[in-house]
Amino acid sequence: MNEVRDDPALVERALLVGIERQGQGQNDTLSMLAELVELVETLTIKVVETTWIKLRQPQAAYLLGEGQANDIVALAKANECDVIVFDDELTAGQQRNWERLAGCLVIDRQEVIIDIFARRAQTREAKLQVELARMEYNLPRLKRAWTHLSRQRGGGVTQRGEGETQLELDQRFVRSRIAKLKIELSEVIRHRKVQRNKRTRIPLPTAAIIGYTNAGKSSILNHLTRSAVLEEDKLFATLDPTSRRLKLPCGQTLILTDTVGFVRKLPHRLVQAFKATLEEAVVADWLIHVVDISQPEIDVHIETTLNVIDELGASANPRLLVFNKLDLLPAGSELPTQLASRFPDAVFSSTKAPGGLDSLTARLDRLASEQHNPTELLIPYDRFDLVNQLHAAGAITRKKPLPEGLYISGNIPDRLAGSTAPYILPAGSEIHSQLDLP
Repeated sequence: MNEVRDDPALVERALLVGIERQGQGQNDTLSMLAELVELVETLTIKVVETTWIKLRQPQAAYLLGEGQANDIVALAKANECDVIVFDDELTAGQQRNWERLAGCLVIDRQEVIIDIFARRAQTREAKLQVELARMEYNLPRLKRAWTHLSRQRGGGVTQRGEGETQLELDQRFVRSRIAKLKIELSEVIRHRKVQRNKRTRIPLPTAAIIGYTNAGKSSILNHLTRSAVLEEDKLFATLDPTSRRLKLPCGQTLILTDTVGFVRKLPHRLVQAFKATLEEAVVADWLIHVVDISQPEIDVHIETTLNVIDELGASANPRLLVFNKLDLLPAGSELPTQLASRFPDAVFSSTKAPGGLDSLTARLDRLASEQHNPTELLIPYDRFDLVNQLHAAGAITRKKPLPEGLYISGNIPDRLAGSTAPYILPAGSEIHSQLDLP
């Protein structure tokens, strides 16, 4: 039997296998298989062949029947593939059985996604989260790595071979590492909460940008805030949350946070590992749900994102639906009209067309204005501490020094409503005659 190559970075030619389960439908299966092609190619592995199997009843040994398994192995050998990738999750035992049968590396969609995350991780937090997900994935699969070693030699039960001894050492190491990673991540979460508490002392409204991977979330953040967050036409280009300030036309400052994109069959362990990152969506005042309008499976992408948000406990947060990448639609497409009738509150955007984000900016401006109180103030010059608080809250839209004090108009946050109440200008005040308002 050929030696199994355990490092996905070493493989070059892949056979991809889709599984059509009962009630799933062929179109869904082929769509998932097409997405798996994109995931595998993200790892720079060449997909030389794809196939799909109807699964009537899952089998313990190979998930599929033995005859189907032999057909897949023959197809892999005919195409000189050094890795077989399943769209469905394989158990540790099934993975070992497949590799013994095929003589090559056999992985599943979960392992592909984890490997992509590992390559994309840049910050310490993201690396910790990916390593935790990988360790938890690998723990039940350690036996797979030691199938080439002797498990047990003759004699009593205490006389063990080097494979079993090393396996026990590896299991102990992995469990210890998982425990340490969880401690380190809890410290990251604590630090993030401290940062968030500092932000909430200055009560700026927050919005988390969520959506399917590669929907254009980072591009929207960059264009709205004129920043330079990494934006690539790649899956999972963003793993770490990035926050930027956006000054809205109403004068209010909004904190926008970009988050990791979602994908179908996102491994549950990755959702758990990334909760520290995705907490930004949970605590946001609004969720800006970005959808790539050029993708054929819009409804599936929307549902996938909502399922993850529900798992995080953020489904009750107000949500603004944004259909992005209008520029990719063919001229005269009726899709925007159709979607507008189904989602009357949705916004349509493009970061490529001039003014393509104007409607989104206007909607965010309206949402921010509704959360605050448009107010006119005349603040004495000995209360510049209050003026500083209003500046920090991004609540000032206009100000003018007058003999009686500093005139300020803006959207006053609820937290500062009590402090500013004594300085509110009544309607028809003589002060207005000094303002030269347009």
